[in-house]
Amino acid sequence: MRALHGRRVALGVALVVLGVLAFALLYRPFPSDRTPEGAYMRVAHSVSEDRIAAIFPYLETDAQWASYTIRDMRASAYARIRTSYPEPERSRMLSAYEQEAKAPDGADVFALLARRRGWIARLRKDLSGVVRIEVDGERASVITARGTRYPFHRRENGIWGLTIFTADLIAESERASRDLAVVASAADDYGRANAAADAGADTTRN
Repeated sequence: MRALHGRRVALGVALVVLGVLAFALLYRPFPSDRTPEGAYMRVAHSVSEDRIAAIFPYLETDAQWASYTIRDMRASAYARIRTSYPEPERSRMLSAYEQEAKAPDGADVFALLARRRGWIARLRKDLSGVVRIEVDGERASVITARGTRYPFHRRENGIWGLTIFTADLIAESERASRDLAVVASAADDYGRANAAADAGADTTRN
């Protein structure tokens, strides 16, 4: 009986210790985001909690600006389409641009694209514990236990920003700018056609 009681006490103590260790691992303070490891851990934590927009502060500056550019270009195109395009093209184009155009912030644009293009699934698959950090001036690499290398670039405010999405975001911002030019040109054409039609109608009435 005494031995059984001893085993129960030992089991209870073990469970308490495991709980304390789990709490310490999950809730211990992160290193500063002025370090590559700290920035990486915040990215990993945001992915694990499915808070994709929270990754945005830990992207490099060029990626952030590209996200804002996408939002601004889509919003401008959306406005021109809404006021100038005829149906059914207007509804089709508004639907295509609506999410980015109405995004409140660059972080929301990044989250939209990250989900749409499978970036988050890729991160969930590859993220793991940090094995080592390699720093070379303003650039750094975080190497994980899975052997994945995550490149970072130090931003102007000292925070390290992940660079793996920068090229895609810049390419998308350039595409959004080109699309706006096409939309604006078509809107002008529709405007001239409508003006000519109105003028013709006035002549007919007179």
